[in-house]
Amino acid sequence: MVKLNENIRILRKRLSITQDQFAQRLGIKRSLVGAYEEGRAEPRLELLQKMAEVFSISVDQLISQDFSQQSPPGSKPDYGRGKEVLVVTVDSNQRDNIEFVPHKAAAGYLNGYADTEYVKELPHFHLPNLRQGTYRAFEISGDSMLPLMPGSIIIGEYVENLNSIKSGKTYVLVTQREGIVYKRVFNYLEENGSLFLVSDNRQYAPFQVSGSDVLEVWAAKAYISVQFPDVAEKSDVSVEQLAGVVLDLQKEILQLKSKK
Repeated sequence: MVKLNENIRILRKRLSITQDQFAQRLGIKRSLVGAYEEGRAEPRLELLQKMAEVFSISVDQLISQDFSQQSPPGSKPDYGRGKEVLVVTVDSNQRDNIEFVPHKAAAGYLNGYADTEYVKELPHFHLPNLRQGTYRAFEISGDSMLPLMPGSIIIGEYVENLNSIKSGKTYVLVTQREGIVYKRVFNYLEENGSLFLVSDNRQYAPFQVSGSDVLEVWAAKAYISVQFPDVAEKSDVSVEQLAGVVLDLQKEILQLKSKK
């Protein structure tokens, strides 16, 4: 089934223009372009005709031809096509910010990850203890990566080459079919062109993604969470045992003081 929103996004990117530049050619707001590319709205016939003119195709081709199955002349699938327009905002001291992708913005990010204007509009913040690099933060959902809780924010460093993925390490992957996922990755690109994705919560089955399906990879470097680990559940030592240890220490301190 042909998806008009995907055709619009694919054809715009083939022209190497941003959503803002495309909107200017059409005489509309950039936010409308984003809505069309995310499938939240559909353009009227008059606007479809303008789009078709920009893409140098017919309206019939725009709405009925599946451009996701085609490549422009002379091109080939290439991981990291968004790398050329990957932007990093800076704070008032010219330090790199970390753009944040909340869970509710995940679908929009799949369309706008390579769009400079879209990335600039993402929420952003700065952490002082990360080494030089390009970082992005992603909010995770679900419990597939326990003990990290749903709502935790994973901060990842951009990976320029898929082959540099280290098996057994955790990464955020932006993929065409699975969306944005945070998993432990095992690299089998040389053997069969795939990545094997494993959840730390073993109730979830592992699965594979093709290297050609991957849009971006971010190596997990840190995380932010408002939920602290439950010691009683994550440790062999119970809360009662810990309380006993504290009482014993208090007794020892009192005994030391009495000897002085």
